[in-house]
Amino acid sequence: MLRLLVDTSVWLDMAKHRDGQKLIVPIRVLCFQKRLQLIVPSLIVDEFERNRPRVEASVSASVAERIRQLKNDLKEYGGNQREQWLEEMSHRLPLLSALSLRNFKEIKDLLDHPTAVEPTVRQRASVVQRALDKKAPFHLAKNSVADALLIEVFRSVLKRSRASDICLFATSNHQDFSLQNGDRRKPHPDFDDIFTDQRAHYLMGLEGLASGLREHFGEEFEELVEEVELVQEEPRTLVEILEAEREYFDKVWYVRSLIRQEREERGEVDLVPEDLASQREAAMRRIEDRYGADNVGPWDDWGWGFVHGKLSALRWVLGSEWDFLDT
Repeated sequence: MLRLLVDTSVWLDMAKHRDGQKLIVPIRVLCFQKRLQLIVPSLIVDEFERNRPRVEASVSASVAERIRQLKNDLKEYGGNQREQWLEEMSHRLPLLSALSLRNFKEIKDLLDHPTAVEPTVRQRASVVQRALDKKAPFHLAKNSVADALLIEVFRSVLKRSRASDICLFATSNHQDFSLQNGDRRKPHPDFDDIFTDQRAHYLMGLEGLASGLREHFGEEFEELVEEVELVQEEPRTLVEILEAEREYFDKVWYVRSLIRQEREERGEVDLVPEDLASQREAAMRRIEDRYGADNVGPWDDWGWGFVHGKLSALRWVLGSEWDFLDT
């Protein structure tokens, strides 16, 4: 079993990182398979929620600033396609902002899944003694009680673990936990009693966490990362959505026109005026030429419903109400 304690600093870095899903998804899958156990002290849950609004706001502001800079460049250098690009950016901004904030929700789900670990009386006493001895993380002139509790919780997890277990401690807080004025990937000497145990590993930042998971799970971790890369997709452009909406509008209109013609032939409805009938026929031929006569219907009931569903979804994305299918 791999037991993993991730500091709040790393969770927040993961949440705002563009490739955060490459760690979130493998961790979620390995937890589900019961091959990885997340150790989540309650103070990490509290810290994550307390800092989440601030970091979410910074991510949204960062996306908006990048778009603003791009718009300025397009206004100056965009040429004839300037208006199209500006419209495209206005469409993509809310999508990009929503995608950038998805990591926060999924991490919160990960933190809520295991039972939060409450520091024990013994662990709190160890924190007090560490503070009295001025040992890391109390070697700096700041309040480091929360950091000290984390390391004491990790020490307890390590002691309770089996000989075959591996315990990982991941943080990006090098000031409190890492070797002073040295290699940040190495723990402070005051933690030697913990990390000299071969089952315990100190990991610095997202890169260190990824390396630790890769070292333990090998190719399986790499395969999970590759799967994330395969399914991660950029949102469709406005031009693509408009083109698809036009296609399914045309196809629905085409089949409805066929149905109307059949009803006219059976005398169920009045014939349309001759000039309108010729215009309808010409429009149907243009649709056949555009998409191919074999790709415009008619379909069976399932296929006909499928086409209607696509048109409804595309129109919803463009701002219409669900099930708006007028042609």
